[in-house]
This record gives sequence, structure tokens and C-alpha cells, in this order.
Amino acid sequence: MICVSLGRTRHKMMIGEHQALAKRGAELVELRLDWLSHLPDLSRILDERPTPVVVTIRRGIDKGLWKGNEDQRQALLRQAIVKGIEYVDLEEDTASKIRRYGKTKRIISHHDFEETPQDLEAIHNRLCKLDPDIVKIVTMANTPADSIRMLKLVQSAKVPTVGFCMGDFGIFSRILCGKFGAPFTYATFNKDRVMAPGQLSFDDMKKIYHFDEIKSDTEVYGVLGDPVAHSMSPVIHNLSFKSLGMNKVYVPLRVPKEQLKFTLDLFKSLGIKGYSVTIPHKEAVVARTPNFDGPVGQIGAANTLYTDSEGAWWAANSDYEAALQTLALAGADESNPNPTPEQFLQGKKVLMLGCGGVARAIGFGVVNAGAILTVCNRTHSRAVELAAHLGCQQTTWENRGAQYADILINCTSVGMHPDLDSSPFAENWLREGMIVFDTIYNPEQTLLLKQAKLRSCKTVNGSEMFVRQAAVQFQKFTGQPAPMNVMRTELRRIISPVKLKPPEPPPNDSETPPSEK
Repeated sequence: MICVSLGRTRHKMMIGEHQALAKRGAELVELRLDWLSHLPDLSRILDERPTPVVVTIRRGIDKGLWKGNEDQRQALLRQAIVKGIEYVDLEEDTASKIRRYGKTKRIISHHDFEETPQDLEAIHNRLCKLDPDIVKIVTMANTPADSIRMLKLVQSAKVPTVGFCMGDFGIFSRILCGKFGAPFTYATFNKDRVMAPGQLSFDDMKKIYHFDEIKSDTEVYGVLGDPVAHSMSPVIHNLSFKSLGMNKVYVPLRVPKEQLKFTLDLFKSLGIKGYSVTIPHKEAVVARTPNFDGPVGQIGAANTLYTDSEGAWWAANSDYEAALQTLALAGADESNPNPTPEQFLQGKKVLMLGCGGVARAIGFGVVNAGAILTVCNRTHSRAVELAAHLGCQQTTWENRGAQYADILINCTSVGMHPDLDSSPFAENWLREGMIVFDTIYNPEQTLLLKQAKLRSCKTVNGSEMFVRQAAVQFQKFTGQPAPMNVMRTELRRIISPVKLKPPEPPPNDSETPPSEK
């Protein structure tokens, strides 16, 4: 179950939004009465409530907004209990002062907005002695390990426990706490009303992560990177799982570069079956994985980790295959509507900007297909290293505009949302007939591509490559072809300025691929 936190300064707005949540399918709503600018009128708020509620009045010392005195606060909590509310949230030091009455269930809570304490179990034991129906522990995660410790606590708890972490490192714990036994999680009314770091909206919890369908046997996958908040992979993978009726969930996993090895070992306890890998881990995961699927060793980077039927881990690079197929589409014409990458790229002069994991995969592909590749990077030493690795040419970032190229490929993040007014290549360097491929998919039309069209270049955006690489990952995760039409439609919907209607594909719409509070 998802408990939606609702805080408004006016009674009318709180009541109206509560009614709106009920129409949207909310089953439990937390009324943050401390947000109200006037003393709460409990009869007005509670008598005709459209859903079960948790009544919470948080003090300033607990990061709440209550401005009255403590006697007033406790009196309101008692009055709400007498009115028969479904749940009351009581802090540890308040619980012993407010006795159980009627059918109201007691949530005894502890919050730490600074860290996840080392003595989580001791804190939990204290709360369990205060006559709770539910224990609630919410802390700030400063590393992914904090969230893993929290989920383990929830799993081992004898008293039903809502436990998750705040912040970017805690997002996955908000989604997965139900898998480990939490009776519910918390979400916010909408994305513009986040009440604590890392809080997800009710719609995201319900429509992207399908929280209420996550069970103890639900398989877990995720996108591994730093940052990952911008990633579209959770949206399209979860929708794809849903469209095929799979008991799987895909979550964002922010992991700092220096913590990768330690965290991957800890993630084993969550039973994760596969990862999409993004910046900055694409090269580092190669050394962490014993088995290679495809030319991962030659590329030196992987964007996919998955387990086989025996539980062994494999590394693959779906960027490599997806980029070559996407480039080949640019070479289609009436004489050859479906050219192979080799047919299209043989002998072409390619200038590639950037030397990260995507660039390594694409560079390896175009060189193997017979293209003449030149690489450049803002940090020149990286370009020298990659050129030596691929056996191609390199140039300085300052001289990139002096290079003649049939094909320009941008593998940098310049022009990615929200940096929409930047381009890695000056407009006057573009020439008519050049093919310009931007691997960025958000926005779909970057400034580079817009300027390239004005200069009569043929353009290729990153959305098709993104879908194709995600489809390869999906097949490796599940052993089944990905519903690529679902992926394409959903990606366009979430990145398009004009929102399209969400897709409703038939179950067999798939293609064989060529990512609190």
C-alpha cells in the first residue's frame, strides 16, 4: 500500500486534495496537520474523509511546521484518536504520553534527517516497547549501504516495520521496502510537492514502479550510475515488464564511483538479477565481472550486467550493437533500404566527440565496420588513450572543427537536459550532406541536431539507439524479446514537449532487438 503525504496551509486545499487523491486510487493518506496555518478543525477535516488516514502533527525539532505548544499538539492527537482515525503517528518521546484508544492503530516513528545511525536495531527495539502496531524508521542515506541496512532491518523485524531512507541513495529503499515486508511506503501528492529528500510522487510509485504489485518474490533490476535521477530506464523497463505481465521491478541505484566494488557486493543481499550500467561505471564493471558476452573485453566497457540460469554474472555492451544499427538506418536509401553497418560505414570518415563508455563502444564498432575514425575529447590524454586502444586517429578538442568528416558522432553530455542551449560542435563547422548522430536522447532534438538540419545535414537522434540498447538489455534480463514499440512510444511521451497518450499495446507487441518522508 502507498501512503500519500498531504500537507497544505489551508483546510479547503487539504480537503480538496484528499478528495482528488481518493479519485486517483489512493488507499491511505497521511494528513500533515502541522502544515495548516490555523489550528486544525478536526471535524471539518476528518468527519467525511474519503480514505483511511494517518494523522501526523510534526514539531519543529522533527522537521515539522507545528507552531503551537506541545499540550495543544498532544490534545489534537488525542481528539483525532477519539474520532476513530485509522492511524496516528507518534514520535518516540510522545508515544508514552498518548495511550491506545479504540480501533486507532499506533505508528511509533523515528526520523533522522542527517544520517542512518549505526544502532538501527537498538532504535527499533526501543520503539517496539512503546505499544506500536507499526514501527516506522526513516533516516538519511549517505551511502547505498545505509539503505541496504535499512531493508535488512525491515526484513528481520518481528513487529511490522515501515523502514526506508531519504535522499538519492535511499530512493530504491522506498520502492523495495514492500518486498522486504513493510506494510506500506510513503509518497508525495505530486512531483512539485516533495516533502522530504528523495520522495517519489504517488503517480510514479503507482504507475512506474507498481509498488502494490511488488511481492517478496519480485525480481529486482536497476540502473547503476551516479547520477541516475535523470535516467529514463526505470520508466521504459518497468512499463515493458508490466506489458508482458512479468513479476519484476527496475529501480534507480545511485552508487559513487569509489564505492562500486563494496556496494555491488552488498547488493547481492537484495537479490538483484541485472543492471543497466551508466556513467561513471561502464569501464569499472568490466574488471568486476568474470564472464563477457560479446566484445566487452575489446571495447573495455560494459553497460549491462546480468545473471544466467546458473546464477553466474555476465557483462555485455548493448551500446555497441544499438549504435551500429542506428547508424545503419542513416544510410538507408531506395537502392539499399536495409544496409548493414559494414555496407554503410566502410571507408567513411568519422569524427567522434567524447571518450567515455558509450564512445568506446561506438568507436570499436565503427572501426570494425571499416570506417576511418578520429576521436577527440576535452581532456586530450583520454583521446590519446582511446585512439591507441582502438587503433585510430585522434585530434585535440580545439582542432575538432578542422577535421573533414562524413559522419559526426557526439558522445559527450553537452546539450543534454537541462543544458539545452549548448552544442559540442560549432554550427559553422557543419557542412551540407554530413551525417550528424547525437547519442543524447533527452531532448530528442538537441541544439546540435537543430543546427545540423539548418545546414542541410542528415541527422540521427539518440532515442532510437537508447531504445535498441534497452531492448538488448531487456532480452538479456528476461530471455524474451523486448516490446520495442512500447519502449519507443513511452520514451517519446516522456521527453516530448507535447505529451502523447500512454501506449496500450497488445501483449504480443514485441520485436527481436538488433535501459517521505
